[in-house]
Amino acid sequence: MSAPTRRYDDAVARYFEAWNAGPDARAKAVAAAWTNDGGYTDPLADVRGHEQIAAVIAAAHEQFPGFFFRRTGAVEGHHDTVRFSWELVSEADGSAPVAGSDVVTLDGEDRIRAVYGFLDRVPEGA
Repeated sequence: MSAPTRRYDDAVARYFEAWNAGPDARAKAVAAAWTNDGGYTDPLADVRGHEQIAAVIAAAHEQFPGFFFRRTGAVEGHHDTVRFSWELVSEADGSAPVAGSDVVTLDGEDRIRAVYGFLDRVPEGA
């Protein structure tokens, strides 16, 4: 794996660690993935900073208890920009009612500056 490819894969791995971290580990995982003033924007949220990002993640887990996020497909990147797709998977039955794609910008230390998320599949009423 080339250094640029590893850079993108590592950043995305930290992103998923944050999204899948339990309440006790979440703040540390968010701090490892995002810059201090990093942002997260999708159709349902537009937040900045570790505390607000952790709150969005916590709200997703409250809405979908017993689910985890996993990457689908390849991670693609160039310069300081990365894109990838994901789905929200039930631990109980493996169903994935929510899926999306994210575009992420990184800083010089490969921490996330901004996430721009798109929801590709959302269950009715969610």
